[in-house]
Amino acid sequence: MNRLTRTAGRLADGSSTLTRRIGARTAAWVARARRNDLTGWRAALGCWLRLALLTLGLYLLWRLVRAVPALLWLLSAGWIAAAWRAGRAPSPEASDETPNEAPEEAAPAPDVEAVRRLLLDVMGDASGVHLRTVLAHLQQSGQWEGRTVTDLRVHLERLDIPVSRSVKVAGTPTLGVRRRDLEAPSPAAPVEASPAPSTAA
Repeated sequence: MNRLTRTAGRLADGSSTLTRRIGARTAAWVARARRNDLTGWRAALGCWLRLALLTLGLYLLWRLVRAVPALLWLLSAGWIAAAWRAGRAPSPEASDETPNEAPEEAAPAPDVEAVRRLLLDVMGDASGVHLRTVLAHLQQSGQWEGRTVTDLRVHLERLDIPVSRSVKVAGTPTLGVRRRDLEAPSPAAPVEASPAPSTAA
């Protein structure tokens, strides 16, 4: 693979990641406007208002670009720079440094059972669940905003929860977790118990 191909691949991957992040953050922002104390159309009125604001913003941006076409070069350069950063492949060193940079994610690590219960709840009656479905569920709950499926995969593997690359749900195989792997005994349990003095005795 030559340098031009690697550059194009990184920009393509970065653009895809950036699009998913923006879409997830936008959907979460709109969803947070829903009123839980109301019912019917009144509960969703805030969501429709935010959608109208987004539509108006996009229309004004389009009109601005039409009035000043040179602005498109600046927007394109900004997108390319952001896609280049987002398309950077995570190195093993970066994966190891993630818990140090985000200490709030290191705390739930020992509670593997809570994560397994969450995965089973999202899975429902199916035999597996896609990681993108789990990520969407977390982001709808106001968690893991701006994170990617890769981040979730690394987090689950750090908890010794097996992640498979071809989990088929609704006829579509992709990255996910199988029910049989969650219902099996957790491999993390003996590792946590082995340093205890009672076990060593």
